[in-house]
Amino acid sequence: MRNLLIIILVLLTHRAHSQPSDSSAQAPATAKQWFETFAIRGYVQARYNRLLETNPNLSCEQCDRSWGNNGGISLRRVRIIFSGQLHERVYFYIQPDFVNTPSGSTSLNFGQLRDAYFDIGLDKTSQYRIRLGQSKIPFGFENMQSSQNRLALDRNDALNSAFSNERDLGAFFYWAPTAVRQRFARLVKEGLKGSGDYGVLGLGVFNGQTANRAELNNQQHVVGRFSYPLALGRHIIEPALQAYSGEYVVARDQLSAGVKHRPDLRYPDQRVAATFVLYPQPFGVQAEYNLGRGPEFNPRTNSIETRRLHGGYVLLNYRLRYQRQQFYPFVRAQFYEGGKKHERDARSYTVREAELGVEWQPLNSFEFVAMYTLSSRRFEDFQRPDNRQRGGLLRLQAQLNF
Repeated sequence: MRNLLIIILVLLTHRAHSQPSDSSAQAPATAKQWFETFAIRGYVQARYNRLLETNPNLSCEQCDRSWGNNGGISLRRVRIIFSGQLHERVYFYIQPDFVNTPSGSTSLNFGQLRDAYFDIGLDKTSQYRIRLGQSKIPFGFENMQSSQNRLALDRNDALNSAFSNERDLGAFFYWAPTAVRQRFARLVKEGLKGSGDYGVLGLGVFNGQTANRAELNNQQHVVGRFSYPLALGRHIIEPALQAYSGEYVVARDQLSAGVKHRPDLRYPDQRVAATFVLYPQPFGVQAEYNLGRGPEFNPRTNSIETRRLHGGYVLLNYRLRYQRQQFYPFVRAQFYEGGKKHERDARSYTVREAELGVEWQPLNSFEFVAMYTLSSRRFEDFQRPDNRQRGGLLRLQAQLNF
């Protein structure tokens, strides 16, 4: 009997120790360490633009500096991204790029900041949030679409001419319901070539001199954008309207000796744009058009003047999946007439271009793009007042994602 009592006591004691008490079951989870609150990722792009080239004088400074004469195999982007949710209401994002070339230099692959911002949620789910720092300006779908996801190797001239590197220092307000924020994220994650989460409504103020350049006046630009991804059966469309306004100061280090300009170098800088996107399930359409006014070189007067600009593009694409591989054939046509304020003498452009290509993704970590370009470009400044180039070339890009 005594032995039986001892056995029962041992079993009860073991059971008590094996089951957590109410207080331990309700104990809060251990707080994350600082190194568990952020992630590191990135991508690398290697290019060659000279195959089947018919005119080595055909080039595009903003598109890719290795395009044209003396261009060889190049690294287009080497990005490392640090991001994380430090608090339910605090998110940060830092992205340097390591393939920059200082102006007037032949040395390659210098590091330069692309993004450095943090989001402050005004509510627990961050449906309303404030973004502070250097980030993309909410103007144009393709401008905000990451180069890691975009099909065409370069952004279109028409809308990309608004902002060099698509970014500037500023403060922005974004709003989107939680369900829509999740949809924005899914459009990127599922390979549908989304632009990311820039809200249904975006409003902001920014310096206006473009990324990594000092502010040159005491007036900020203002921008506004409205966009909504609509689900129509299994298809998703995303229309958008956006506009910005400000005063741009042409930098003196971008002026040729002898070019005429306003004494204060200040010019109106205003645009409005419309966007329509049908995400590829499997057929897709992407189209944008903008118009406005800004500084532009006039070769007839050898001066920088305020002139009107307009242009846009249409991209058709298709998503084809074979086993674990993905193929995205695409064709894009674009047109632009206007200035590029951040280039020498606010260089004047007329662009007519057609591109036919395919992106192949055999693995999530590797992509390959082959794209043939037929282009007619007039790009004129004080040093080259009569410069029109036409030609074709096959362009190749390999991309590693990590």
